[in-house]
This record gives sequence, structure tokens and C-alpha cells, in this order.
Amino acid sequence: MSNKTILHIEDNEFNRKIVRDLLSRASYRLIEAIDGELGVVMAIQQLPDLILMDLQMPKMSGLEATRQLRANPKTANIPIIAVTSFALSGDDQKALEAGANAYLAKPYSPRELLGLIRKYLPES
Repeated sequence: MSNKTILHIEDNEFNRKIVRDLLSRASYRLIEAIDGELGVVMAIQQLPDLILMDLQMPKMSGLEATRQLRANPKTANIPIIAVTSFALSGDDQKALEAGANAYLAKPYSPRELLGLIRKYLPES
């Protein structure tokens, strides 16, 4: 049983539900934010063990939210996995330059997502 907390920052309800279902089976505690601005606030307040960051969002993009989290000493070292449905050439590079630890293109398999999460959240 994991007590690790994951913050999922994603504006699309369907995508949030997929991750919610997957992570509930994997026993992670999940908190959700529906845009980048709210995600930054929640990350600073909740200090999750890992952040799943959608790149394409209204108000504040995932890239900008990632930059802000990296600039804040409280959240600078939280692993961030950038996720995008537009696997545009260069998106992975932009995400890593903004400070993401890893990059995942949709559609991804549950195994791919959980594998990346476990890479950054080894069981204590």
C-alpha cells in the first residue's frame, strides 16, 4: 500500500478519470487541479510526491506551470512528468527544458504511466 501523493494537473475530465481509475487501483493518493494556475497553488500547498502535468491547458500552460514550480524552493525538487496529447516535434525537449523530469505522449498505456511513476516514486 502506497501513501504517496500524486497531483494531476489536467483540464480534460475524461483524461482525469482515466488517471483517477488507474491510480486508485495502484493505491496512490490522488489530488487534481483543472488548470495550470490552480495546479501551481495546489502543489505549493499540498507538496505532492509527484506531479503529472498536462502541457496543453487554458489559463496557464503546463510549460509555464512547470517553470513556476521549478522556480519555487518548496516545489523545485518534486518530480514532474509532462503529458501531452499533441506529440509535436520538440514538445518533449520544451518540457524537459522547462524542468520536467520525464515526458509521456498520449495515448499511453497504463504500464507506461505506472512505470514512469514508479521510476520517480520508488516504494520506501
